Amino acid sequence: MTASVETLTAFRAAIGDIPCSDDAKLLEAKSKDYYWYSPILKDLLDDRQGQLVVTPRTEAEVMVVAAAAARLRLPVTLRGGGTGNYGQCVPMQGGIIVEMTKLDRIIDIAPGRVICEAGARMERVETAVGETGQMLSMFPSTKRFATMGGFVSGGSGGIGSLRNGMLRDGENITWLRMVTVEEEPRVIELRGADIMKVQHAYGTNGIITAMDYALVPATDWVHTAALFDGYDTALRFAAAAQEEGLDAYLMTVVEGRFAPFYKRLAGYFPPDKDAVFSMIAPEAMGDFRARVAAMGGTVSLSGTLHELEAQKLPAAWECGWNHTTLQALKHQPGVWTYLQVAYPAPFDPALVMRQIARYGNEVLMHHEMARLGGEVQIFALPLVRWTTRARMYQIIAEMEQLDGCTIYDPHAVTIEDGGMKAIDTTQIDFKREADPHGLMNPGKTRGWTPEMAKA
Repeated sequence: MTASVETLTAFRAAIGDIPCSDDAKLLEAKSKDYYWYSPILKDLLDDRQGQLVVTPRTEAEVMVVAAAAARLRLPVTLRGGGTGNYGQCVPMQGGIIVEMTKLDRIIDIAPGRVICEAGARMERVETAVGETGQMLSMFPSTKRFATMGGFVSGGSGGIGSLRNGMLRDGENITWLRMVTVEEEPRVIELRGADIMKVQHAYGTNGIITAMDYALVPATDWVHTAALFDGYDTALRFAAAAQEEGLDAYLMTVVEGRFAPFYKRLAGYFPPDKDAVFSMIAPEAMGDFRARVAAMGGTVSLSGTLHELEAQKLPAAWECGWNHTTLQALKHQPGVWTYLQVAYPAPFDPALVMRQIARYGNEVLMHHEMARLGGEVQIFALPLVRWTTRARMYQIIAEMEQLDGCTIYDPHAVTIEDGGMKAIDTTQIDFKREADPHGLMNPGKTRGWTPEMAKA
């Protein structure tokens, strides 16, 4: 299902001097994200590719692109930094890829908020707000490449979620500006709860052009590695520290079996120990060290980001979230994939130990401390040794049915199968309004069916 040469020629004529390319290498690069973390998605998406890459530089140019796509019924796939893991920016039906990274202005920085365009790189925004003594409320482990709009459209949480909740919690985002894909595009501003109409919608129902984002006072966090004898001990340490209010921005628990993948931490993370990687407030370090000692552990590494970088050591956030999977795939490509697991409350480390016993060397455990709706929520992103699709879904079924966990399936390409677990009718209703022809990122939501499209 691809557009004809005549249609693509008409599109290029309609958008005038807006940069547009059909270079084969560029199309291949811009048609991919990190979906290859999943062998299932790799098989599904490897041969999918857009037909043109168009790079608007302003919101006005986005509206020109949207109008031309609507008139010509061209599929539209948005792309930011391309760091998503689920094929969010992979075109399923050809068409145009709208590269958003030229919409990168930082519009305003105020106490507690930044307003920026959607294509701004997160690291660049953080550098800018850092000059005012502030930092982003949270960011993904890929912040060096990820864009603000990409994170809002495809992400749910990350580094900082331990302190500031998931992306949709509280006031992490309170305002979004977006363009509709219609013959006469409109600009719509969403505020408050209405941002849920497009947040984590994979770019299926509107082109986000600008947003606000929460800032918190900048802290020179101490990046630490604490070592324990026994994964259950490491989990109990991390869970108790959060329940009791230790001031931390990140707390990642990683099995010793991950140690061979962390080459840069040789000597700080031996394979016979289980580790907790954290970002701790400087004034809380005394409490942190006392807690580690009380649990029989040792602090093998501590330092500010500047101090670690001077020693060519990784930041704590590069030891957690989905960077754990990336580290394993760097060293043993094709061997590993992963799952995303939410554990039932109250959290019981004994459940994790039963899972470790059940799966042996097939599953390596890694847990993240976060907050969801104001309460501590413990997630896991375990490594899973890849064999077959059937075996992967057997493990998923066991964790859900036997253990009471919720799996956010990273091997599914649609929003519903991957994260929501159900069709979000609010997002689909908004798609009817903002994308009436069903052109945006087709194939990424089961809630939209072809007969819904306006003729």
